[in-house]
Amino acid sequence: MRIGVVSDIHCNIAALEHALGLMGPIDQLFALGDVIDEFRFSAPVVGLLRARGALTIRGNHEQVFFDGPGAEARLGAVEDAALANWLATRPSEAELELLGQRMLLVHATPWPSNYDYVPPGSSAFSRFAEVDADIVLYGHTHQPVVRKVGSTLVINPGSTGIGRPHDEGFVQSCAVLDVATGAARIIDFRT
Repeated sequence: MRIGVVSDIHCNIAALEHALGLMGPIDQLFALGDVIDEFRFSAPVVGLLRARGALTIRGNHEQVFFDGPGAEARLGAVEDAALANWLATRPSEAELELLGQRMLLVHATPWPSNYDYVPPGSSAFSRFAEVDADIVLYGHTHQPVVRKVGSTLVINPGSTGIGRPHDEGFVQSCAVLDVATGAARIIDFRT
């Protein structure tokens, strides 16, 4: 079973479409939050995720958009209320089991935090080993990583929409996970 993983799309439909093309055939798509921006909604991005049946969770940008000050005004300007409602009702995390692998999807951290940034070099990164899951998928940092911490495989696809700073500009990324083998790879690209 091949899972495509995207995060931090930030309304960039061209990048999402490009990432999906680079992933090749996948059985399921996971979207780890921040599919929109704090103050801007993207019907094309949300519509594509919904049409693909993506397991989508909310990130801090969705929290601000739907629950922060000015939410009523922002929702009044959304061009597709059904898509906005679909995204608004996504959970902030998801637990599932696939092929005997317990998976946890979060946007920032699996422990209580206020959307703390835990990049791969952080001393807090070792806390992923404390999670009761075989695989943890998270986003938020825009920094991709595939690393085993204790017995837990930790995957962050990086930012599909904005990317991360690089010597030659910003590099966007996504990931593909083979659940049967536990192998995951990061796919870097530029749009």
